[in-house]
Amino acid sequence: MESEFLKSLVIIFGASALVVFLFHRIKIPSLVGFLVAGVAIGPYGIGIIKDTHSIELMAEIGVILLLFTIGIEFSMTRLLRMKKAVVGSGGAQVLSTIGLSAIAAYLATGNINKSIFTGFLIALSSTAIVMKMLAEKGETDTPHGRVMIGILIFQDLCVVPLMLLAPALSGEGINIPDVVIKMGKAVLIVAVVLFSARWIVPNLLHQIVHTRSRELFITTIILLCLGIALLTSKFGLSLALGAFLAGLVISESEYAHQATSDILPFKDSFIGLFFVSIGMLMNVGYAADHFREILIAVALIFGLKVITGMSSALVTGSPLRTSVHTGLGLAQIGEFSFVLAVAGKASGLITEGFYQLFLASSIMTMIMTPFVLNIAPSISVWLTSRRIIKRLGRIQKVSQGEGFPRNREGHVIIIGFGLNGRNLARVLKEAEISYVVLEMNNDTVREMKQKGEPVYYGDGASKEILYKMGIYKARLLVIAISDPSSTRRIVAVARHENPGLYIIVRTRYVAEIDDLKALGADEVIPEEFETSIEICSRALNRYNFPQNVILEMADRIRSGSYTALRSIDFPMKRLFEKYGLPAIEIESYSVPEGSHLAGQSIAGLQVRKMTGVTVIAVRRGAQVFTNPGPEFSFNTGDIILFTGERKSMNSALQYFRG
Repeated sequence: MESEFLKSLVIIFGASALVVFLFHRIKIPSLVGFLVAGVAIGPYGIGIIKDTHSIELMAEIGVILLLFTIGIEFSMTRLLRMKKAVVGSGGAQVLSTIGLSAIAAYLATGNINKSIFTGFLIALSSTAIVMKMLAEKGETDTPHGRVMIGILIFQDLCVVPLMLLAPALSGEGINIPDVVIKMGKAVLIVAVVLFSARWIVPNLLHQIVHTRSRELFITTIILLCLGIALLTSKFGLSLALGAFLAGLVISESEYAHQATSDILPFKDSFIGLFFVSIGMLMNVGYAADHFREILIAVALIFGLKVITGMSSALVTGSPLRTSVHTGLGLAQIGEFSFVLAVAGKASGLITEGFYQLFLASSIMTMIMTPFVLNIAPSISVWLTSRRIIKRLGRIQKVSQGEGFPRNREGHVIIIGFGLNGRNLARVLKEAEISYVVLEMNNDTVREMKQKGEPVYYGDGASKEILYKMGIYKARLLVIAISDPSSTRRIVAVARHENPGLYIIVRTRYVAEIDDLKALGADEVIPEEFETSIEICSRALNRYNFPQNVILEMADRIRSGSYTALRSIDFPMKRLFEKYGLPAIEIESYSVPEGSHLAGQSIAGLQVRKMTGVTVIAVRRGAQVFTNPGPEFSFNTGDIILFTGERKSMNSALQYFRG
């Protein structure tokens, strides 16, 4: 049995590696490669793997670890800020999808119970796929990323009531006291987990870290991850939600980053198994025989979920482009829908034929997701430029009732009011430079307006919005948002509207530099490389490089679009060779009570002759005597600063000690 399981793992990883490698060469996402590998080697493909039960168990661990690492990147404060996306957008998406799907299914079947259950199946989206794609693209903190994650969290919370309502739809009836008890347990366990995040777990990890045992730390992290996920599943919640909550628990401690780095190797190993196991569910023979029906089902599911996802984001005040992007990102069927479908088939709510049709259609929507998310920015921009969609956007702007600044000239436009945007605004205010801020988070706009900031709600990628912000009269545009696709769009629009505008862009990714420069950005500042420059500067400063040389190095790196740090050939070499690495260092010595130095002059001590060092300064209380002469005498408490070669300074320290 053990050898069979090991053989299955070898086959899965071997097939996955081959398919993912081939797909990578033709620039197809690895996620699709895993799904295709699962279809190929599964029981409905060439049949190399027939028993998928053990693989499914490991796949669940992969999902748990994925959601755990994403949860670590969040925090309780950030989650609370997303309450509008979770409750508002999430509730609207689930209810509208169930309602519209049920109406469509009822027109086809005439059975109200089966139609509502079909709505349950279609309402859920894939938490694992969407969150993985957002994390890989660095978009978890973008406007559309926040809305998608909020809706996905709400969907996972809906797992309990959907599972409890399924028996009632099958005619088995529903035990209301039992439902109330189970819902109460679910709420209680979430409250306990969140309470632990604030009070218990940080103290526990503090004690674990004090043991200085890396093995114990990793074991404790995995125990918390799997244990909380298992605990929540026992109370009716999904494993995925439990893992996400476990990540939130760790995120409240100062050891979150170390936990992430320790878990990543396990996550990356197991997550591929999850997508392979999903692919194994697909019956290739059935899909070939019913290809037309599957295509129709995929089109209906995709269209309906795009509409409901977009609408749910719009009703909570998200901009039109963000809402379209959200709808496109949530257009697939979720993995938990498979569990619901199995329960529905067992209770007679759906037939075997419908189950196979649903299964094949769902996997097709999952395979489409990476491609859809890659082109979603372009689609959302194109759609929002259509006349009928523009009209909807104008209605939304009127309903928000935001007034825009007027009669400004030579001002700064800041897009994004996160940490960088706020720091810049503070400096501009002190310098008495006029500025306006554009932000897409309603709560931030409301909060900052109350503090007197000239902040306005709107999408910077919209030409009309930029025009209202006075882009044609502005002197400087600073883009400080975490959305690469929106950033590119804003740069292109701003440069077209004002060719003389100076555009500064902050980006997380080095790969964005050349594209943004080509679109019209004057300066692109990648966060990671600016940190590198600062570290390099401070390191060189410790080795006493002249300050002007350090500044010249930094300027050369920046003026060359950071190519010095992006290439193997480091062009600063000649600059450094010109000055060399100085062998001179600076040391200090405090004259203690009773020292033989007290009352003695530099000439009398023959410091230079006896040690080879030069005294360059003496600090006496608040006074500093620079370049003291030979007649200068030391007092108790003086701090002597001297320089020379390291060997000489070691001799001087011995000499001063007597």
